[in-house]
Amino acid sequence: MRKIVFVSLIFCLTLTAGETKAQKEEQLFNGKNLSKWKFVVDKNSEPAAAVFSVRDGVINVKGTLGYMYTKKKYSDYVLHVEWRWPEEATNSGIFLLIADAKSPFPNGIECQLAAGRAGDLVLLGGANLNEYKTPPEGRPAFPVIKKAAESSEKPPGEWNQASILVKKGVITVYINGVIQNSGTSPVTEGHIGLQSEGKAVQFRNVTLTELK
Repeated sequence: MRKIVFVSLIFCLTLTAGETKAQKEEQLFNGKNLSKWKFVVDKNSEPAAAVFSVRDGVINVKGTLGYMYTKKKYSDYVLHVEWRWPEEATNSGIFLLIADAKSPFPNGIECQLAAGRAGDLVLLGGANLNEYKTPPEGRPAFPVIKKAAESSEKPPGEWNQASILVKKGVITVYINGVIQNSGTSPVTEGHIGLQSEGKAVQFRNVTLTELK
């Protein structure tokens, strides 16, 4: 069922991108190990293996501040990520178009996954989206473009789905099939990251379909 829904969503997303055509799906997580990923842990306070691990086909993330990011950079794609809170709903995010993966909050765009706010777009490390308007009091440390619809998240213990289209810097976010946000970045290529922040979160079925 998940596969059918995802394929249908790719079809709908690619229609909105004009002549965009879906290519072969790539498994960013093979269900066994994290061989396609690198890691950042704030202040190197813990070994990455203590924060990010794999068990029973699921990525387990401890919550120590940091993130795992793809070894490769990607430009035009549909990204599919499933996540859940194994205990209490807490905080995490999906990083997009990461330019330089060093600090805990790199230059890039975060698709927020924090409970109640999944689908917000957060501008990290000086990144920008054309749709963001700086308030009169000045730019905050973490500018946000808020999600468009009511929360479409599921309760702790249940799996959520994020499907994100990135095409020529335009980011479109669906959370559990509901369109939640869109923004236009001047950056068109970068790493993809899964954040550790707060408490435990789990990820699975992390796939990417490149577009052209």
